[in-house]
Amino acid sequence: MSASGASSSPPTAVQIREANAHLAALHERVAELERRLAAAEGTVRGQAESLIRKDAEMRQAVLGLRQGKDREIATLEERLQSSEANTQKLLHIIQEKDSLIGQLRHRSRLLSKICRSRPVLDNLLAYMAEGERLSPVLPASSPSDRDPLPETDGLPDLELDARDFSLSGEDDPDSEILFGTTV
Repeated sequence: MSASGASSSPPTAVQIREANAHLAALHERVAELERRLAAAEGTVRGQAESLIRKDAEMRQAVLGLRQGKDREIATLEERLQSSEANTQKLLHIIQEKDSLIGQLRHRSRLLSKICRSRPVLDNLLAYMAEGERLSPVLPASSPSDRDPLPETDGLPDLELDARDFSLSGEDDPDSEILFGTTV
């Protein structure tokens, strides 16, 4: 059809029906596309809202994890400080025990020396007791031959026996023994 012919004569009924059918199909296609667009927009909107909710949930979960981690770190720091304080206390106790061990080691050596010297001391005391039990030496018959000093050393004669000088305490079962001496 030519442009000049179309404008001069009115359209035929067939052409009008075809044009109306074409317009109806076109309107139906537009309506279908608008429905699909609305459905797609609804889907996208729903997905966007779902993503926003999931994002908020994830942020909440991350925040909860961060707070839990912070609490756990604080708890671990407290435990660490407590452990460090305990360690310091134990180190102080160890130093005190080491000092005590040094003192006891010195006392042990001293007692060992005393124990090694004990037989000599027992012998010395036995000799001294035996010497005191001996009768005094009688002076010569003439007064000029007499010793100018008295028979004793100025101490009263106490009649002591060997038990009084014993370090073992074996002779007197009632005596209390402290470091090998009688008390």
